Amino acid sequence: MPGIKGPSDYSREPRRHPSLKINAKEPFNAEPTRSDLISSYVTPVDFFYKRNHGPIPVVDDIERYSISLRGLVENSKELFMKDIWKLPKYTVTATLQCAGNRRTAMSKSRTVRGVGWDISAIGNENLRNRLDRMEKSQIAVWGGAKLADVLKLVGIPYLTSITQSGGKHVEFVSIDKCKEEKGGPYKASIPLNQATNPEADVLLAYEMNGEPLNRDHGYPLRVVVPGVIGARSVKWLDSINIIAEECQGFFMQKDYKMFPPTVNWDNINWSTRRPQMDFPVQSAICSLEDVCVVKHGKITIKGYAVSGGGRGIERVDVSIDGGKSWVEATRYQRIGIPYIADDSGSDKWAWVFFEAEANIPQSAEIVAKAVDIAANVQPESIDSIWNLRGILNTSWHRVQVRVGQANL
Repeated sequence: MPGIKGPSDYSREPRRHPSLKINAKEPFNAEPTRSDLISSYVTPVDFFYKRNHGPIPVVDDIERYSISLRGLVENSKELFMKDIWKLPKYTVTATLQCAGNRRTAMSKSRTVRGVGWDISAIGNENLRNRLDRMEKSQIAVWGGAKLADVLKLVGIPYLTSITQSGGKHVEFVSIDKCKEEKGGPYKASIPLNQATNPEADVLLAYEMNGEPLNRDHGYPLRVVVPGVIGARSVKWLDSINIIAEECQGFFMQKDYKMFPPTVNWDNINWSTRRPQMDFPVQSAICSLEDVCVVKHGKITIKGYAVSGGGRGIERVDVSIDGGKSWVEATRYQRIGIPYIADDSGSDKWAWVFFEAEANIPQSAEIVAKAVDIAANVQPESIDSIWNLRGILNTSWHRVQVRVGQANL
């Protein structure tokens, strides 16, 4: 592609915030601290988790950069950024979560393969041009064109499930180079009926906080697919293909699939499972480390909760005795405004923060679990959902605390 390069090494990596916890250097994978993660409802750009599979691409000529739309369509098309900028600009608030979030905890049960993430491989993007009492420097405002509008340019109308040529899926191909793809590009797909549904809010995003995307997050153009695992929100977009079957790339066919605990690397059959899309209900405590010391008296327990597919959070329960008894936490998306799932004032695709207060005895196991509006509940045990790739650890989040001389 003219104007864009996929480096073969890591000599031109962008600068990153020094407080990030680095889980892998090459390719670079990092997450913020727990406290930084919940410093604001919308995750600051510097603290949004970085998930990469190769060197970060370099675009040196934005005017020559373009993406191609091709495949099972009547007319293929090449779009330059000026063409995309002319389309209506939409904004959506959405949480992206790596499927490997909380993998480190799952690996303590039994060994898994993959980058070790704590609880912060997640972030909430404000794609809505609305500051909501927050200074602009604190938030990430994304803007872009709806994918449904882009597909109309090649003759695919809204709410289409199959094209006249038999296309049923939309494949996104990146410019980056991945060892898993034998040096080829990262790619993934979503169903055509999701891509052409304006209410699904799938975006081709080009702005973050009123500025062009930075390189770590997909400059100059990326896909944002709300409500599904982050692996489907392809960065550094190169092409969009309309295809009959789902993408056959490595990350759709031989990764990011959910297997039962009985499957291991000797008996795995990738073809028996579908690629993971929606993520289950999830919550995590961010105001405390997994093992920590607190001062005597009342403490505040804070964290996030989110569910895939646009399912809101019905409640978050918190326990200070390992799950024997529970209290319901308060929930909010913006400080001072109580959260009501499915309310017109709530952000459908976004996480909520929760908060509860408790007097801690000499020692305690604090637990959090969330319930979404479909009555899906986080499972109690890691062992029951363990899988060899360590994805979708949504078990109860537990932290061990004891009373001592702590500086909170």
